[in-house]
Amino acid sequence: MQGKTPVFLSHACSCLASPSQHHRGTTRGTTNMVAKKKRFTDLKIKKLAPKGSAYDVREGEGFGIRVLPSGSKSWFFMYHFDGRKKRLTLGRYPHATLEQARKAHREALSALDAGIDPGEERDLRKEAVKVVELVDFYIKKWAKPRKRSWSEDKRQLDKDVIPRWGHRKAIDISRVDVRRLLDDVADRAPIAANRLLAVIRKMFNFALDQGFIEMSPCLGIKAPSPEHQKERVLSESEIKAFWHGVTGSKISSEARKALQLILITAQRPTEICTMRWEDIDGEWWTIPGEISKNKKAHRVPLSPLAMEVLGERGVGYVLPPPISKGEYINRASVSQTVIRGYRQWGIEESFTPHDLRRTAASHMTGMGIPRLVVQRILNHAEQGVTAVYDRHSYDKEKRTALEAWSRSLGEILGDLV
Repeated sequence: MQGKTPVFLSHACSCLASPSQHHRGTTRGTTNMVAKKKRFTDLKIKKLAPKGSAYDVREGEGFGIRVLPSGSKSWFFMYHFDGRKKRLTLGRYPHATLEQARKAHREALSALDAGIDPGEERDLRKEAVKVVELVDFYIKKWAKPRKRSWSEDKRQLDKDVIPRWGHRKAIDISRVDVRRLLDDVADRAPIAANRLLAVIRKMFNFALDQGFIEMSPCLGIKAPSPEHQKERVLSESEIKAFWHGVTGSKISSEARKALQLILITAQRPTEICTMRWEDIDGEWWTIPGEISKNKKAHRVPLSPLAMEVLGERGVGYVLPPPISKGEYINRASVSQTVIRGYRQWGIEESFTPHDLRRTAASHMTGMGIPRLVVQRILNHAEQGVTAVYDRHSYDKEKRTALEAWSRSLGEILGDLV
């Protein structure tokens, strides 16, 4: 490729190399003398603190890292190609590690050796990624390994993003596209539009880290619908209507049991949906650390009412999916059961499965059960030594409280139980 001689940006290069030495190999050899003095380590990168404005730290051969006032750090490669100074982003730290950035830098150097502009090569990579491919990559490489609720991300993306953007290139999606999609979703489901924005934002941040795009189209996009912190607690009459509704309507037994167990045990919907028989020992259910929100095992006493709802002991997951594929019932399907059914059950104000957990906690404190005991039942995160060594010390109090709540439920429900 005649006339396109790559030249690396380096102070050493400009000071030590003569004009006749601006050759690929000579320039690289010169910059290595600087690189030895400034070679990056993970510790050095971690210690780079933000300042009032963005600044760059370079190692050599055009390889460096930019630190923004926000604390965000991104790897880059500065080079000349065809007489023009260019900058190539190699990924954001720490998502792109030092080792990964070095590999990307070496690949860029190899491209220059071959007379190829590495920036244009990266542009071709970005242009090749369609949204449908990005969705699949995001689910497999980011959401599934990190989120217990990854299937909900997939459901939202399959429902609203792929039909609309699937055939388009990820780099072509603009803020206007995002805004229009969210507005359309908000027309039918305002809060769902907010949840969709959160998922899309994560996906495009992932794409940014992978080098598929240079800027997220979600940047600066605000949630389309106002949300207020809900303190929804069902009254005794609503509890009775709910129980009568889920036992009398045509919903799956798995969804019915999930909703009833949330109310009886005051545990999180996701933890109820993923309950396994092997974690139930007699009248105790131990939620494993990999399932619980605070990553700590949690012992839950099962009251007589809870044991009655559970029914005969089985194997595997307690609540398998009634229709769809999977190992256990999807939390989203449990939520949809409430959305579709609450009016038919004679309840005027909407509520969520999580509100059943809040209802149980609120009624227990109203019964005079100490807040600390209720907090232990809810398995809220704790700090300090007691969080490590005090796992079993409240077993007696938790059982007493949940059995009292079970009896209170029995009084509320009357002949329904």
